[in-house]
Amino acid sequence: MEYKTIAERCEARFVEKKSEFIGYLAPVMDEEQAIAFVNEIRAEHRKATHNCYAYILRENTICRHSDDGEPSGTAGVPIFEVLRKAELTDAVCVVTRYFGGIMLGAGGLVRAYTRGARDAVDSAKIRVMAMSVELRISLDYALYGRLPQFFAQFDARVESEEFSQNVEIVLRVREELAESLKSALIDACNGKIVVEFVQKSWYDFA
Repeated sequence: MEYKTIAERCEARFVEKKSEFIGYLAPVMDEEQAIAFVNEIRAEHRKATHNCYAYILRENTICRHSDDGEPSGTAGVPIFEVLRKAELTDAVCVVTRYFGGIMLGAGGLVRAYTRGARDAVDSAKIRVMAMSVELRISLDYALYGRLPQFFAQFDARVESEEFSQNVEIVLRVREELAESLKSALIDACNGKIVVEFVQKSWYDFA
């Protein structure tokens, strides 16, 4: 099981028929954080005409969106659709609009808010989070050269290597591949290797 989110807050802006649109995107862990981010942007842009938003959370599979005074369906839903199509979760997007005096019409609003969210997503660093197992490996120097091909085959990520009396390696691998990787390493080293499972945690495999 894995999910996609973003690494850090980002933003993008553009002007459409004298209206300025600013898209903000942030990673969040729960609805409280999502609402806090929306309120932060609202406070920062008190003079803006609209601060429309959407967020998607893994927590209770929560999804929310708001047009914030724009015609129904022209802002919140388009922002939400950008997040959904990008397969992002644990993320909140706010698109702020400063009205420039020229009406955009319903279709123009949908396109503008879609672009505001999409530009923010395009500027984001995407994280692919999967449940991982941390492995600690100990083996003789003479066997070290046999390992990299298996690390690549199982998409294992080396976090540290220590060359002392033996070679000590710490790496991460997706949970569903951990047992297979362990067996492959033991076979490749004819049993002359120690592979220990340490802990499970979410890890960025992007």
